[in-house]
Amino acid sequence: MEKSIINVEGMSCEHCVKAVNGAVSALAGVQNVSVDLDSKTVTVEYDAAQSSLEQIKAEIEDQGYDVV
Repeated sequence: MEKSIINVEGMSCEHCVKAVNGAVSALAGVQNVSVDLDSKTVTVEYDAAQSSLEQIKAEIEDQGYDVV
């Protein structure tokens, strides 16, 4: 299992949390997603053999947020 902390700009409310959580959780191999609005981060635990960090970042950006 890999664990990555991704800095994300543009998240500000519970809707943002649900959008990111739902999109990233739907990816293969993703075990846990934690969105922290205060620190503007998304922590993801995933199986790198099933989903890459780049795929996860792309999914967040597809929801309209900026990965920095």
